[in-house]
Amino acid sequence: MYTFESRVRYSECDETGRLSLVSMVNYLQDASTFQSEELDRGLESLSRHTIAWILAAWRIEVERLPLLGERIRVSTWCYDMSRSRALRCFAIADESGCELVRADSKWFVYDVAAGRVTHVPDDQRIYLSSEPRAQMAPLERHLRPEGEGTATTASVVRAHNLDTNRHMNNAQYVLLASDALEELGHAGAVSCVSVLYRRMALLGDVIVPHVSERPGGWDVSLTDDAGEVYALVRFEMKQGETR
Repeated sequence: MYTFESRVRYSECDETGRLSLVSMVNYLQDASTFQSEELDRGLESLSRHTIAWILAAWRIEVERLPLLGERIRVSTWCYDMSRSRALRCFAIADESGCELVRADSKWFVYDVAAGRVTHVPDDQRIYLSSEPRAQMAPLERHLRPEGEGTATTASVVRAHNLDTNRHMNNAQYVLLASDALEELGHAGAVSCVSVLYRRMALLGDVIVPHVSERPGGWDVSLTDDAGEVYALVRFEMKQGETR
């Protein structure tokens, strides 16, 4: 297991003074990135081997989001790896060790030169841990919004949305989906965020969020102008709670 400690910064908070959803996702991504750098499997190594790890799916369960100034501990571990994919858990805990956020995720290795998913190289098995999977519901295999949903304001992918792989950062899809809920007046406290990533959004691409209601929450389909899906984001809401 890899762990780092931090403190919630003002720049990471939403209007309620709590860690925002997008900042929370960034902390999870940072944990796996920091681990890669410490194991000498980071950006330089990946670039040298012309590969990249790409995220296929998230399930992030939220007990509560920490407050401004709160000290937190962020952890990650790979609990299963095959030749085709890796499964990795995450957690955010408070200073007393109480778990605030837990997450599961599925990853693939992308051959940058060939432009396709490839097998997991043997040297990447260094991530594999003896830690068991976090105690949480399973990853969603399928997210199917009911109906076409309500279209909200389209966004163009800008340079500041990109990561080092030159496609839109994983957290930015969650941000766009959350903004779509805000636009329609559906903001609230989130108990779980599930994401299925279908294809990469690149610089200049236009993304149109479509919001569909479901029991206990909302589905947001992020598509291009032709309706082809970049990602599907499901928000399960805490009933009776505002952010």
